[in-house]
Amino acid sequence: MFKKLDEVENNYEHLQMKLQDPTITSDPKQYTELMQEIAEIEKIVLSYKEYKSCQKDINSNKELLESENDEEIRQLAKEELSELGDKVEALEESLKILLLPADPNDDKNIILELRAGAGGDEASLFADELFRAYSFFASDQKWKMQLISTSPGNAGGFKEIIASISGQKVYSLMKFESGVHRVQRVPKTESQGRVHTSTITVAVIPEVESVDVKINPNDLRIDVYRSSGNGGQSVNTTDSAVRITHLPTNIVVTCQDGKSQTSNKEQAMKVLSSRLQAIEDEKKMKDASDERLSQIGTGDRSERIRTYNFPQSRITDHRIGFTTHAISDVMGGKVSIVLDPILAHFQAEALKNQTQ
Repeated sequence: MFKKLDEVENNYEHLQMKLQDPTITSDPKQYTELMQEIAEIEKIVLSYKEYKSCQKDINSNKELLESENDEEIRQLAKEELSELGDKVEALEESLKILLLPADPNDDKNIILELRAGAGGDEASLFADELFRAYSFFASDQKWKMQLISTSPGNAGGFKEIIASISGQKVYSLMKFESGVHRVQRVPKTESQGRVHTSTITVAVIPEVESVDVKINPNDLRIDVYRSSGNGGQSVNTTDSAVRITHLPTNIVVTCQDGKSQTSNKEQAMKVLSSRLQAIEDEKKMKDASDERLSQIGTGDRSERIRTYNFPQSRITDHRIGFTTHAISDVMGGKVSIVLDPILAHFQAEALKNQTQ
């Protein structure tokens, strides 16, 4: 591990030296790429420098214990050694995690898709509520969320809602939200007070630019129609909504929430490209199913990753056995309450696999 850390630190110093090169600082593209490369390893380097500083202090205190006769000073050195030992141990664990191979998609923006599954109207209502929770969370993270497409439910909420989220490390934080989310509560329309169970499916797809995926224009059927949702003054007056069908895969993407047909088409192509890239990624991993289906399954109640039990104010993530009773906080946007333990769990699993 320490050989790898030395290599990272040397690379960091080399990149810092390149920042002094006028030919790079005068080129915005090169400068941005260099700064991004530095940012990716800076946390590792700073943690490693702190680790080495602690080790140096440990050695100094050990030497002091061997040479010092004053008992009060020796006691202070022992106490500091104990504190430094704990700090070094924590830094070692942190460095192990920082050195884990990064998911190549971690820095990417995402396409977020929520769809009502089992449970009818109640599923549509919960899809809306969970989307709002993600919206609040995205705002707290200083991310930008843009609505792409919505399909209203019969009694409110959404049968389907699709949005793009852009910002720092979006996919790395959101990727474990993919799957079936089950909700248990008494619907407003339930006169007997019985608890109903419904599900929604969430898919988090790393976004790719249209230019990164080659799409044959002859493989597309593009339909335009009058928008029925929110999208500005042109809604219901012009054919601004766009539906793109990729004929070889039968993937259908609709976008109607932009202000113009051009913007809707651009967004729809971005979603299509991301879905097609997801399929290619799955093929590389020798998985026949596409990214969304591998994440969400069929929407059946049994295929759940998380349960939201409102009568008991409880959320349980079934993948890691984590439970919290802060359901109001999570639904209010504090999604990190459930995200942080999941990220920590999968990091621990990755570390375990690396040492085997």
